[in-house]
Amino acid sequence: MYPEVFMTLHSPLRPSPQLDRLAESAAALGYEIVDIVGFLDLVETHARNQRGLLSTLGQSAQDVVAANGDVRERVVALGATSEQALREVQSSVSMVRTAGGKTRDVAVWVKALADRTDAVGETLKAVKANNSQIAQIATQVNTLAINAKIEAARAGEAGRGFAVVADAINDLSQKTRTAAKQISENIESLTGWIDDLGQEAESVADDAGQVLDTSSETDNALSRMENTIQTEHEQTLCIASSAERAQAALTQLQPAVQDIDATVRETSDGIETAHARMLALIDSSEHIVQSVASLGGTSVDAPFIAYVQKAAKAISDVFDAAVARGEISDAQLFDRQYQEIRGSHPAQFSTRALDFLDRVLPDIQEPALEFDSKVVFCAAVDVNGYLPTHNRMFSQPQSSDVVWNTAHCRNRRIFDDRVGLKAGRNTEDFLLQVYRRDMGGGEFRVMKDLSAPIRAGGRHWGALRLAYSR
Repeated sequence: MYPEVFMTLHSPLRPSPQLDRLAESAAALGYEIVDIVGFLDLVETHARNQRGLLSTLGQSAQDVVAANGDVRERVVALGATSEQALREVQSSVSMVRTAGGKTRDVAVWVKALADRTDAVGETLKAVKANNSQIAQIATQVNTLAINAKIEAARAGEAGRGFAVVADAINDLSQKTRTAAKQISENIESLTGWIDDLGQEAESVADDAGQVLDTSSETDNALSRMENTIQTEHEQTLCIASSAERAQAALTQLQPAVQDIDATVRETSDGIETAHARMLALIDSSEHIVQSVASLGGTSVDAPFIAYVQKAAKAISDVFDAAVARGEISDAQLFDRQYQEIRGSHPAQFSTRALDFLDRVLPDIQEPALEFDSKVVFCAAVDVNGYLPTHNRMFSQPQSSDVVWNTAHCRNRRIFDDRVGLKAGRNTEDFLLQVYRRDMGGGEFRVMKDLSAPIRAGGRHWGALRLAYSR
Protein backbone atom coordinates (compact mmCIF):
# COMPACT_ATOMS: atom_id res chain seq x y z
CA MET A 1 0.00 0.00 0.00
CA TYR A 2 2.89 2.37 0.75
CA PRO A 3 5.84 0.69 -1.10
CA GLU A 4 7.72 3.95 -1.69
CA VAL A 5 8.81 4.16 1.92
CA PHE A 6 11.00 1.07 1.48
CA MET A 7 12.74 2.23 -1.74
CA THR A 8 15.90 3.63 -0.14
CA LEU A 9 17.82 3.61 3.11
CA HIS A 10 19.75 6.52 4.58
CA SER A 11 23.45 6.11 3.92
CA PRO A 12 25.40 5.83 7.17
CA LEU A 13 28.27 8.16 7.99
CA ARG A 14 31.85 7.15 7.17
CA PRO A 15 32.52 4.01 9.22
CA SER A 16 35.15 3.95 11.94
CA PRO A 17 36.76 0.63 12.90
CA GLN A 18 37.00 1.71 16.53
CA LEU A 19 33.36 2.72 16.65
CA ASP A 20 32.38 -0.50 14.92
CA ARG A 21 34.23 -2.56 17.53
CA LEU A 22 32.70 -0.46 20.28
CA ALA A 23 29.24 -1.02 18.82
CA GLU A 24 29.83 -4.75 18.61
CA SER A 25 31.17 -4.86 22.17
CA ALA A 26 28.23 -2.83 23.45
CA ALA A 27 25.78 -5.17 21.72
CA ALA A 28 27.58 -8.25 23.09
CA LEU A 29 27.61 -6.66 26.55
CA GLY A 30 23.89 -6.05 26.29
CA TYR A 31 23.28 -9.73 25.49
CA GLU A 32 25.36 -10.88 28.44
CA ILE A 33 23.72 -8.45 30.84
CA VAL A 34 20.23 -9.43 29.72
CA ASP A 35 21.12 -13.09 30.11
CA ILE A 36 22.36 -12.41 33.63
CA VAL A 37 19.27 -10.35 34.41
CA GLY A 38 17.12 -13.25 33.25
CA PHE A 39 18.98 -15.56 35.61
CA LEU A 40 18.59 -13.00 38.41
CA ASP A 41 14.86 -12.84 37.67
CA LEU A 42 14.66 -16.58 38.13
CA VAL A 43 16.76 -16.50 41.31
CA GLU A 44 14.74 -13.57 42.65
CA THR A 45 11.51 -15.44 41.99
CA HIS A 46 12.84 -18.52 43.77
CA ALA A 47 14.13 -16.38 46.66
CA ARG A 48 10.74 -14.68 46.97
CA ASN A 49 9.04 -18.06 47.01
CA GLN A 50 11.51 -19.33 49.60
CA ARG A 51 10.89 -16.28 51.74
CA GLY A 52 7.19 -17.01 51.64
CA LEU A 53 7.79 -20.67 52.44
CA LEU A 54 10.18 -19.82 55.26
CA SER A 55 7.70 -17.33 56.66
CA THR A 56 5.05 -20.03 56.55
CA LEU A 57 7.51 -22.52 58.05
CA GLY A 58 8.37 -20.09 60.85
CA GLN A 59 4.73 -19.54 61.63
CA SER A 60 4.09 -23.27 61.42
CA ALA A 61 7.01 -23.92 63.76
CA GLN A 62 5.53 -21.47 66.25
CA ASP A 63 2.16 -23.14 65.92
CA VAL A 64 3.74 -26.56 66.38
CA VAL A 65 5.66 -25.36 69.45
CA ALA A 66 2.46 -23.97 70.92
CA ALA A 67 0.49 -27.09 70.03
CA ASN A 68 3.21 -29.36 71.38
CA GLY A 69 3.27 -27.29 74.56
CA ASP A 70 -0.45 -27.83 74.93
CA VAL A 71 0.00 -31.55 74.26
CA ARG A 72 2.84 -31.73 76.76
CA GLU A 73 0.75 -30.02 79.43
CA ARG A 74 -2.19 -32.29 78.74
CA VAL A 75 0.02 -35.38 78.74
CA VAL A 76 1.55 -34.33 82.05
CA ALA A 77 -1.95 -33.80 83.42
CA LEU A 78 -2.96 -37.16 81.95
CA GLY A 79 0.06 -38.76 83.61
CA ALA A 80 -0.98 -37.36 86.96
CA THR A 81 -4.55 -38.48 86.36
CA SER A 82 -3.46 -41.96 85.26
CA GLU A 83 -1.20 -42.23 88.30
CA GLN A 84 -4.12 -41.28 90.55
CA ALA A 85 -6.32 -43.73 88.65
CA LEU A 86 -3.68 -46.44 89.09
CA ARG A 87 -3.58 -45.85 92.83
CA GLU A 88 -7.36 -45.90 93.04
CA VAL A 89 -7.55 -49.04 90.90
CA GLN A 90 -4.92 -50.74 93.02
CA SER A 91 -6.86 -49.73 96.16
CA SER A 92 -10.09 -50.94 94.56
CA VAL A 93 -8.48 -54.19 93.50
CA SER A 94 -7.22 -54.71 97.05
CA MET A 95 -10.67 -54.01 98.44
CA VAL A 96 -12.29 -56.28 95.87
CA ARG A 97 -9.81 -59.02 96.61
CA THR A 98 -10.46 -58.64 100.34
CA ALA A 99 -14.19 -58.71 99.69
CA GLY A 100 -13.65 -61.67 97.42
CA GLY A 101 -11.82 -63.47 100.18
CA LYS A 102 -14.64 -62.78 102.59
CA THR A 103 -17.14 -63.85 99.95
CA ARG A 104 -15.30 -67.12 99.56
CA ASP A 105 -15.35 -67.56 103.34
CA VAL A 106 -19.10 -66.91 103.38
CA ALA A 107 -19.55 -69.32 100.48
CA VAL A 108 -17.66 -72.00 102.41
CA TRP A 109 -19.74 -71.26 105.51
CA VAL A 110 -22.98 -71.43 103.51
CA LYS A 111 -22.02 -74.77 102.06
CA ALA A 112 -21.16 -75.98 105.57
CA LEU A 113 -24.49 -74.58 106.75
CA ALA A 114 -26.28 -76.65 104.14
CA ASP A 115 -24.50 -79.72 105.38
CA ARG A 116 -25.28 -78.83 109.04
CA THR A 117 -28.94 -78.22 108.15
CA ASP A 118 -29.17 -81.77 106.94
CA ALA A 119 -27.62 -82.95 110.20
CA VAL A 120 -30.08 -80.85 112.26
CA GLY A 121 -32.92 -82.34 110.25
CA GLU A 122 -31.74 -85.81 111.09
CA THR A 123 -31.40 -84.85 114.76
CA LEU A 124 -34.93 -83.45 114.79
CA LYS A 125 -36.21 -86.71 113.30
CA ALA A 126 -34.50 -88.60 116.11
CA VAL A 127 -35.96 -86.21 118.73
CA LYS A 128 -39.39 -86.63 117.15
CA ALA A 129 -39.07 -90.41 117.39
CA ASN A 130 -37.96 -90.22 121.04
CA ASN A 131 -40.85 -87.89 121.83
CA SER A 132 -43.27 -90.41 120.32
CA GLN A 133 -41.82 -93.04 122.62
CA ILE A 134 -42.27 -90.67 125.59
CA ALA A 135 -45.90 -90.12 124.60
CA GLN A 136 -46.45 -93.89 124.40
CA ILE A 137 -44.81 -94.35 127.75
CA ALA A 138 -47.03 -91.59 129.22
CA THR A 139 -50.09 -93.39 127.82
CA GLN A 140 -48.96 -96.67 129.30
CA VAL A 141 -48.25 -95.00 132.67
CA ASN A 142 -51.71 -93.42 132.55
CA THR A 143 -53.21 -96.86 131.94
CA LEU A 144 -51.22 -98.33 134.83
CA ALA A 145 -52.31 -95.43 137.08
CA ILE A 146 -55.96 -96.08 136.22
CA ASN A 147 -55.56 -99.79 136.95
CA ALA A 148 -53.72 -98.96 140.19
CA LYS A 149 -56.52 -96.65 141.22
CA ILE A 150 -59.11 -99.34 140.53
CA GLU A 151 -57.18 -101.84 142.60
CA ALA A 152 -56.75 -99.28 145.42
CA ALA A 153 -60.52 -98.78 145.46
CA ARG A 154 -61.04 -102.54 145.84
CA ALA A 155 -58.58 -102.61 148.74
CA GLY A 156 -60.56 -100.07 150.72
CA GLU A 157 -58.75 -98.31 153.52
CA ALA A 158 -55.66 -100.32 152.91
CA GLY A 159 -55.39 -99.04 149.36
CA ARG A 160 -56.15 -95.39 150.11
CA GLY A 161 -52.43 -94.34 150.13
CA PHE A 162 -51.82 -96.27 147.00
CA ALA A 163 -54.76 -94.43 145.37
CA VAL A 164 -53.11 -91.08 146.15
CA VAL A 165 -49.93 -92.26 144.45
CA ALA A 166 -51.95 -93.54 141.53
CA ASP A 167 -53.62 -90.13 141.16
CA ALA A 168 -50.22 -88.40 141.21
CA ILE A 169 -48.87 -90.80 138.63
CA ASN A 170 -51.95 -90.27 136.50
CA ASP A 171 -51.59 -86.49 136.73
CA LEU A 172 -47.91 -86.76 135.81
CA SER A 173 -48.68 -88.96 132.82
CA GLN A 174 -51.27 -86.45 131.60
CA LYS A 175 -48.81 -83.59 131.83
CA THR A 176 -46.14 -85.73 130.20
CA ARG A 177 -48.47 -86.58 127.34
CA THR A 178 -49.45 -82.86 126.94
CA ALA A 179 -45.78 -81.82 126.95
CA ALA A 180 -44.94 -84.55 124.46
CA LYS A 181 -47.77 -83.31 122.24
CA GLN A 182 -46.50 -79.74 122.43
CA ILE A 183 -42.95 -80.94 121.78
CA SER A 184 -44.19 -82.82 118.74
CA GLU A 185 -45.94 -79.74 117.42
CA ASN A 186 -42.83 -77.62 117.99
CA ILE A 187 -40.70 -80.28 116.36
CA GLU A 188 -43.05 -80.26 113.37
CA SER A 189 -42.72 -76.45 113.04
CA LEU A 190 -38.99 -76.59 113.57
CA THR A 191 -38.71 -79.37 111.04
CA GLY A 192 -40.59 -77.18 108.49
CA TRP A 193 -38.29 -74.29 109.17
CA ILE A 194 -35.26 -76.54 108.94
CA ASP A 195 -36.54 -77.93 105.63
CA ASP A 196 -37.07 -74.40 104.24
CA LEU A 197 -33.70 -73.34 105.53
CA GLY A 198 -32.20 -76.44 104.01
CA GLN A 199 -33.71 -75.70 100.59
CA GLU A 200 -32.57 -72.07 100.73
CA ALA A 201 -29.18 -73.17 101.96
CA GLU A 202 -28.92 -75.57 99.04
CA SER A 203 -29.74 -72.74 96.58
CA VAL A 204 -27.30 -70.38 98.27
CA ALA A 205 -24.79 -73.22 98.40
CA ASP A 206 -25.09 -73.60 94.63
CA ASP A 207 -24.47 -69.86 94.21
CA ALA A 208 -21.63 -70.08 96.67
CA GLY A 209 -20.20 -72.92 94.63
CA GLN A 210 -20.29 -70.73 91.53
CA VAL A 211 -18.63 -67.94 93.53
CA LEU A 212 -15.90 -70.32 94.56
CA ASP A 213 -15.57 -71.55 90.97
CA THR A 214 -15.36 -68.02 89.51
CA SER A 215 -13.36 -66.39 92.28
CA SER A 216 -10.10 -67.34 90.61
CA GLU A 217 -11.30 -65.93 87.28
CA THR A 218 -12.36 -62.72 89.01
CA ASP A 219 -8.98 -62.45 90.64
CA ASN A 220 -7.28 -62.96 87.23
CA ALA A 221 -9.54 -60.29 85.64
CA LEU A 222 -8.67 -57.86 88.40
CA SER A 223 -4.99 -58.59 87.89
CA ARG A 224 -5.33 -57.94 84.14
CA MET A 225 -7.15 -54.66 84.80
CA GLU A 226 -4.45 -53.58 87.20
CA ASN A 227 -1.73 -54.51 84.69
CA THR A 228 -3.55 -52.62 81.90
CA ILE A 229 -3.80 -49.45 83.98
CA GLN A 230 -0.14 -49.85 84.93
CA THR A 231 0.86 -50.21 81.26
CA GLU A 232 -1.23 -47.19 80.23
CA HIS A 233 0.37 -45.15 82.99
CA GLU A 234 3.84 -46.16 81.80
CA GLN A 235 2.93 -45.29 78.20
CA THR A 236 1.63 -41.92 79.34
CA LEU A 237 4.96 -41.28 81.05
CA CYS A 238 6.76 -42.24 77.79
CA ILE A 239 4.56 -39.86 75.79
CA ALA A 240 5.27 -37.09 78.27
CA SER A 241 8.99 -37.75 77.92
CA SER A 242 8.73 -37.69 74.10
CA ALA A 243 6.74 -34.44 74.26
CA GLU A 244 9.49 -32.93 76.39
CA ARG A 245 12.13 -33.93 73.82
CA ALA A 246 9.97 -32.64 70.96
CA GLN A 247 9.50 -29.35 72.77
CA ALA A 248 13.25 -29.02 73.23
CA ALA A 249 13.89 -29.84 69.55
CA LEU A 250 11.25 -27.38 68.34
CA THR A 251 12.60 -24.71 70.63
CA GLN A 252 16.01 -25.19 69.01
CA LEU A 253 14.42 -25.29 65.52
CA GLN A 254 12.78 -21.88 65.78
CA PRO A 255 16.02 -19.84 65.98
CA ALA A 256 17.47 -21.89 63.12
CA VAL A 257 14.44 -21.15 60.94
CA GLN A 258 14.64 -17.48 61.88
CA ASP A 259 18.36 -17.42 61.00
CA ILE A 260 17.67 -19.08 57.65
CA ASP A 261 14.82 -16.65 57.00
CA ALA A 262 17.06 -13.69 57.84
CA THR A 263 19.79 -15.05 55.55
CA VAL A 264 17.36 -15.62 52.70
CA ARG A 265 15.90 -12.15 53.16
CA GLU A 266 19.38 -10.64 53.11
CA THR A 267 20.24 -12.67 50.02
CA SER A 268 16.94 -11.70 48.39
CA ASP A 269 17.59 -8.03 49.13
CA GLY A 270 21.04 -8.40 47.62
CA ILE A 271 19.57 -10.04 44.52
CA GLU A 272 17.04 -7.22 44.16
CA THR A 273 19.85 -4.68 44.46
CA ALA A 274 21.94 -6.57 41.91
CA HIS A 275 18.89 -6.81 39.64
CA ALA A 276 18.36 -3.07 39.81
CA ARG A 277 22.04 -2.43 39.07
CA MET A 278 21.94 -4.83 36.14
CA LEU A 279 18.93 -2.98 34.74
CA ALA A 280 20.96 0.20 35.04
CA LEU A 281 23.78 -1.53 33.14
CA ILE A 282 21.30 -2.48 30.42
CA ASP A 283 20.33 1.18 30.14
CA SER A 284 24.01 2.10 29.96
CA SER A 285 24.74 -0.46 27.23
CA GLU A 286 21.73 0.77 25.27
CA HIS A 287 22.95 4.33 25.64
CA ILE A 288 26.37 3.28 24.35
CA VAL A 289 24.77 1.67 21.30
CA GLN A 290 22.69 4.82 20.73
CA SER A 291 25.75 7.04 21.04
CA VAL A 292 27.91 4.89 18.77
CA ALA A 293 25.23 4.86 16.09
CA SER A 294 24.87 8.64 16.37
CA LEU A 295 28.62 9.03 15.86
CA GLY A 296 28.49 6.97 12.68
CA GLY A 297 29.55 3.63 14.03
CA THR A 298 28.25 0.72 12.02
CA SER A 299 27.40 -2.76 13.18
CA VAL A 300 25.15 -5.63 12.31
CA ASP A 301 22.28 -3.52 13.65
CA ALA A 302 22.72 -0.63 11.21
CA PRO A 303 20.46 -2.03 8.46
CA PHE A 304 17.75 -2.83 10.99
CA ILE A 305 17.98 0.67 12.47
CA ALA A 306 17.55 2.27 9.08
CA TYR A 307 14.68 -0.07 8.22
CA VAL A 308 12.67 0.49 11.40
CA GLN A 309 13.11 4.26 11.15
CA LYS A 310 11.74 4.34 7.61
CA ALA A 311 8.87 1.98 8.48
CA ALA A 312 7.93 4.07 11.54
CA LYS A 313 8.01 7.20 9.37
CA ALA A 314 5.72 5.45 6.86
CA ILE A 315 3.19 4.67 9.61
CA SER A 316 3.32 8.28 10.82
CA ASP A 317 2.59 9.45 7.27
CA VAL A 318 -0.33 7.02 6.98
CA PHE A 319 -1.80 8.29 10.25
CA ASP A 320 -1.49 11.91 9.19
CA ALA A 321 -3.11 11.22 5.82
CA ALA A 322 -5.98 9.27 7.32
CA VAL A 323 -6.73 12.02 9.85
CA ALA A 324 -6.55 14.61 7.07
CA ARG A 325 -9.03 12.64 4.96
CA GLY A 326 -11.35 12.22 7.92
CA GLU A 327 -10.96 8.45 7.80
CA ILE A 328 -10.31 8.52 11.54
CA SER A 329 -10.41 11.29 14.07
CA ASP A 330 -7.53 12.35 16.24
CA ALA A 331 -9.50 11.34 19.35
CA GLN A 332 -10.15 7.87 17.97
CA LEU A 333 -6.52 7.37 16.98
CA PHE A 334 -5.30 8.33 20.45
CA ASP A 335 -8.03 6.43 22.31
CA ARG A 336 -6.55 5.00 25.52
CA GLN A 337 -9.79 3.55 26.94
CA TYR A 338 -8.85 -0.13 26.58
CA GLN A 339 -11.93 -2.35 26.63
CA GLU A 340 -11.21 -5.94 27.64
CA ILE A 341 -12.52 -8.50 25.19
CA ARG A 342 -14.77 -10.87 27.12
CA GLY A 343 -13.53 -14.46 27.43
CA SER A 344 -9.97 -13.72 26.26
CA HIS A 345 -7.12 -15.32 28.14
CA PRO A 346 -4.54 -13.87 28.22
CA ALA A 347 -6.61 -10.70 28.22
CA GLN A 348 -7.04 -8.88 24.92
CA PHE A 349 -8.36 -5.32 24.51
CA SER A 350 -9.98 -3.12 21.90
CA THR A 351 -10.08 0.64 21.27
CA ARG A 352 -11.95 2.88 18.85
CA ALA A 353 -8.90 2.83 16.55
CA LEU A 354 -8.63 -0.96 16.37
CA ASP A 355 -10.51 -1.48 13.07
CA PHE A 356 -8.51 1.29 11.39
CA LEU A 357 -5.18 -0.10 12.68
CA ASP A 358 -6.11 -3.62 11.56
CA ARG A 359 -6.59 -2.22 8.03
CA VAL A 360 -3.45 -0.10 7.61
CA LEU A 361 -0.70 -1.63 9.75
CA PRO A 362 -0.32 -5.08 8.11
CA ASP A 363 0.78 -3.50 4.77
CA ILE A 364 3.80 -1.99 6.57
CA GLN A 365 4.46 -4.61 9.25
CA GLU A 366 4.23 -7.82 7.19
CA PRO A 367 7.03 -6.94 4.68
CA ALA A 368 9.44 -6.59 7.61
CA LEU A 369 9.31 -10.38 8.07
CA GLU A 370 10.88 -10.70 4.61
CA PHE A 371 13.52 -8.04 5.21
CA ASP A 372 15.87 -10.43 7.02
CA SER A 373 15.64 -14.04 8.19
CA LYS A 374 16.54 -12.90 11.71
CA VAL A 375 13.39 -10.83 12.06
CA VAL A 376 10.88 -12.42 14.42
CA PHE A 377 8.13 -9.82 14.45
CA CYS A 378 7.36 -6.23 13.57
CA ALA A 379 4.47 -4.50 15.38
CA ALA A 380 3.40 -1.03 16.45
CA VAL A 381 2.64 -0.25 20.13
CA ASP A 382 1.26 2.88 21.77
CA VAL A 383 2.85 4.70 24.68
CA ASN A 384 1.24 2.28 27.17
CA GLY A 385 2.55 -0.84 25.46
CA TYR A 386 -0.79 -1.65 23.82
CA LEU A 387 -0.19 -3.74 20.68
CA PRO A 388 -3.37 -3.58 18.59
CA THR A 389 -2.31 -5.29 15.35
CA HIS A 390 0.39 -7.94 15.29
CA ASN A 391 1.85 -9.96 12.44
CA ARG A 392 -0.61 -12.44 11.08
CA MET A 393 1.36 -15.42 12.40
CA PHE A 394 0.93 -14.03 15.94
CA SER A 395 -2.72 -13.03 15.50
CA GLN A 396 -4.43 -16.40 15.65
CA PRO A 397 -7.90 -16.79 17.20
CA GLN A 398 -7.68 -17.78 20.84
CA SER A 399 -8.34 -21.34 21.96
CA SER A 400 -8.92 -22.90 25.36
CA ASP A 401 -5.18 -23.54 25.72
CA VAL A 402 -3.74 -20.56 27.59
CA VAL A 403 -0.13 -21.57 26.89
CA TRP A 404 -0.82 -21.79 23.15
CA ASN A 405 -2.68 -18.46 23.27
CA THR A 406 0.29 -16.79 24.95
CA ALA A 407 2.57 -17.75 22.07
CA HIS A 408 0.21 -17.41 19.07
CA CYS A 409 -2.39 -14.77 20.06
CA ARG A 410 -0.25 -11.74 20.86
CA ASN A 411 -2.36 -9.10 19.12
CA ARG A 412 -4.66 -6.72 21.01
CA ARG A 413 -2.66 -7.20 24.18
CA ILE A 414 -0.88 -4.78 26.50
CA PHE A 415 2.85 -5.44 26.91
CA ASP A 416 3.64 -3.00 29.72
CA ASP A 417 6.89 -4.64 30.74
CA ARG A 418 10.11 -2.65 30.86
CA VAL A 419 11.00 -3.27 27.21
CA GLY A 420 7.50 -2.63 25.89
CA LEU A 421 7.02 0.63 27.80
CA LYS A 422 10.49 1.95 26.97
CA ALA A 423 9.90 1.24 23.30
CA GLY A 424 6.47 2.86 23.24
CA ARG A 425 7.57 5.94 25.17
CA ASN A 426 10.96 6.53 23.54
CA THR A 427 11.17 9.78 21.55
CA GLU A 428 14.77 9.40 20.33
CA ASP A 429 15.44 8.49 16.69
CA PHE A 430 15.65 4.84 17.68
CA LEU A 431 16.02 2.60 20.72
CA LEU A 432 17.87 -0.71 20.69
CA GLN A 433 17.12 -3.06 23.59
CA VAL A 434 18.15 -6.62 24.36
CA TYR A 435 15.58 -8.67 26.23
CA ARG A 436 14.29 -12.13 27.02
CA ARG A 437 11.03 -12.72 25.19
CA ASP A 438 8.42 -14.85 26.97
CA MET A 439 7.29 -17.43 24.42
CA GLY A 440 4.83 -19.08 26.84
CA GLY A 441 5.10 -22.34 28.76
CA GLY A 442 8.26 -21.19 30.55
CA GLU A 443 10.21 -20.73 27.30
CA PHE A 444 12.30 -17.57 26.76
CA ARG A 445 14.42 -16.29 23.85
CA VAL A 446 17.11 -13.62 24.08
CA MET A 447 16.37 -11.10 21.33
CA LYS A 448 17.01 -7.56 20.20
CA ASP A 449 14.17 -5.08 20.20
CA LEU A 450 14.67 -2.12 17.88
CA SER A 451 12.08 0.63 17.91
CA ALA A 452 11.49 4.03 16.34
CA PRO A 453 8.85 6.56 17.38
CA ILE A 454 5.51 6.98 15.55
CA ARG A 455 3.86 10.41 15.49
CA ALA A 456 0.53 11.70 14.27
CA GLY A 457 -0.14 15.37 13.87
CA GLY A 458 3.10 16.09 15.69
CA ARG A 459 1.97 14.11 18.75
CA HIS A 460 3.83 11.04 19.98
CA TRP A 461 1.52 8.06 19.38
CA GLY A 462 3.95 5.21 20.20
CA ALA A 463 6.61 3.24 18.35
CA LEU A 464 7.21 0.53 15.78
CA ARG A 465 9.01 -2.44 17.34
CA LEU A 466 11.25 -4.67 15.24
CA ALA A 467 12.44 -7.79 17.08
CA TYR A 468 15.16 -10.00 15.72
CA SER A 469 17.60 -12.66 16.88
CA ARG A 470 21.39 -12.40 17.00
